[in-house]
Amino acid sequence: MLFFSDPARTPRPELTLARLPRGSGFVFRAFGAADALVVGRQLARLARRRGVVFFVGAEADLAVALRADGIHLPERLAHRKGVVGRLSSRFFVTGAAHGLAAARRARLSGVDAIVVSPVFQSASPSAGRPIGPLRFAALVRAAGCPVYALGGVNRVSVRRLMRSGAVGVASVSALSD
Repeated sequence: MLFFSDPARTPRPELTLARLPRGSGFVFRAFGAADALVVGRQLARLARRRGVVFFVGAEADLAVALRADGIHLPERLAHRKGVVGRLSSRFFVTGAAHGLAAARRARLSGVDAIVVSPVFQSASPSAGRPIGPLRFAALVRAAGCPVYALGGVNRVSVRRLMRSGAVGVASVSALSD
């Protein structure tokens, strides 16, 4: 399970991180915020204490400074072998994909896992049209590496993913259920 923070939609990320189960992942997305280093240090410490894998979204320098476990790359970077290659020796690398072609490109670049979004209807301002559980399941089968679902995934929709054949690959993008 992965949780993606958002400064606008997750104003108190430490509260969410404290609720995540051991072994899950937390993706800290600072989007260039001035206080990213301070907030990130607090979150990284909490993640280590809780046994949560700590990722930084897109910002390699911040991930290095915070001694993150991983980095999540947006789709525009996830398919670039040079970028992934430089990062993969230090981090677990996930890459975003919004369809099958992007997922294949990300896999070929060497990412460790792919995060596909949006799978279901999402309140995220960046979410496009959802692909749904059946297309997601087909993408999982074709991807050739671990795949996580993002966008509208909750306790109810995860059951739809499990019935679709995409068993064990869902992430909860919001814990407000």
